[in-house]
Amino acid sequence: MSRTNLAATLLLLAALPSLAQKAPAPDAEKTAAPIPSETKSETSHTLQLDGKTIAYTATAGTLLINGDDEKPNGSMFYVAYTLNGASDMRTRPVTFLYNGGPGSASLWLHMASVGPVRVLTASPEATGAAPYRIVPNEYSLLDKTDLVFVDAMGTGFSRVVGKATMKDFAGTDQDARAFSKFIQRFLTVNRRWNSPKFLFGESYGTTRSAALVDVLEAGGVSCNGVILMSTILNFHAVAPGNDAWFIGNLPSYAAIAWHFEKAPHKGRDMKTFLNEARAFARGPYAEALAQGHNLPAAQADAIAAKMASLTGLSVQYLKEANLRVNPSRFRKELLRNQRAILGRYDARFEGTDYDAAGENPGYDPSSTGITGAVVSALHEYLDRELKYNTKESYYPRAPGLSGPASWDFSHRPGGAGGPAMRETDVVEDLADAMRKNPRLRIFSANGLFDLATPFFNTEYDLAHMQLEPKLRGNIEFGYYASGHMIYLNVDALKQLKADLSGFYQRAAGNGGT
Repeated sequence: MSRTNLAATLLLLAALPSLAQKAPAPDAEKTAAPIPSETKSETSHTLQLDGKTIAYTATAGTLLINGDDEKPNGSMFYVAYTLNGASDMRTRPVTFLYNGGPGSASLWLHMASVGPVRVLTASPEATGAAPYRIVPNEYSLLDKTDLVFVDAMGTGFSRVVGKATMKDFAGTDQDARAFSKFIQRFLTVNRRWNSPKFLFGESYGTTRSAALVDVLEAGGVSCNGVILMSTILNFHAVAPGNDAWFIGNLPSYAAIAWHFEKAPHKGRDMKTFLNEARAFARGPYAEALAQGHNLPAAQADAIAAKMASLTGLSVQYLKEANLRVNPSRFRKELLRNQRAILGRYDARFEGTDYDAAGENPGYDPSSTGITGAVVSALHEYLDRELKYNTKESYYPRAPGLSGPASWDFSHRPGGAGGPAMRETDVVEDLADAMRKNPRLRIFSANGLFDLATPFFNTEYDLAHMQLEPKLRGNIEFGYYASGHMIYLNVDALKQLKADLSGFYQRAAGNGGT
């Protein structure tokens, strides 16, 4: 796949759109930057969880990581939350969390998911303008694990230093090495080498996690668990012209049609309905698409009729689209007669377009509906609560990482032993880590209304790791009536907390307290 075609692939990544910022391109020439000192601001807090008051320390700061010459080439920003008074820090889990993009800071997970505070949104409605409310998070994971939110290089307050440029970090393998160095530096500085270790990534953060866990394993850092939220592991599968993309999207279309009551239920519950959509997608639908333009007309009519009953789209529209409807078209078409468009990250979000014509939405209401709240809340929180003051600008998204040419998607799997890939596929990396560390557990969290990283694609990838039967039980799945950012639905966040509490118990073996 060419770099030009990869632009379409990047549209499937789930970092929120870049905010307008002027900055040099990631490979711009520069003189050696001064090596800054590591920074740290510690504050004390309390939180009510499950009827108990817990005390914790928040640490916002930076750690330096070294390049291949053992000289600092990066300063990475993080916010860590550590439970006070734990009986034995050596047995208390520590989790490293990050968003995706590539090129997104960790503010989305930090300010809206399992940290000790969260910003209130009107999801799935647009939240609107300030003021916003930042409240204690009763669904935080802090009672199960210490939490370390990490900003990828070039995002947040993370910066290249010394003679490095963003080109040294802007790639699948380069990024995984940088995070590996940060994690090892954090474990050393905080004397946490013997703690159970977890990775928690969202969107491209799942790509990072799959590569990173194998890099860590090769370096002698064995992880207990990996949490994959809204997953993309294989970029080959979403290349233009690949029918696997359309097959993987179909069950998500069915879930969304169910939500908007556009598909006939006939007394079936949603689980049964989605299982029917899965079976059709992997069976008759996949077989029909495999025939290309040689598909007999009668069979095409039958497939279109079945698709219509699952997706809520008309038979005529499906036939005109040659049975292949991409997410952008689906978002425009499903509620066209209501003059409404749907969100990409979360199709429950509705919006209005310039007009009801055309085939693609003019924007993503699930992005614009929450971005202002999360960005504003992060700035307010860092300043007033965490007392972290700096002259640097906080970048929600790395300036310059705005297209396929700015990220190196080539990849050499850690355990595959084969040639380097032109486009990233980290399924083998995750499988390699599980084979070498047979106690490693995986939790896959999936939003049913997510059109950025559809759940059926994730199921397919995790089913193609070629694991022996005794390892397959180490992979768990959770499904939520939410979108890409599962935690924006408070009911889904509550369910997620319960699911992950059990996962930590099984993976760490001590309940985390």
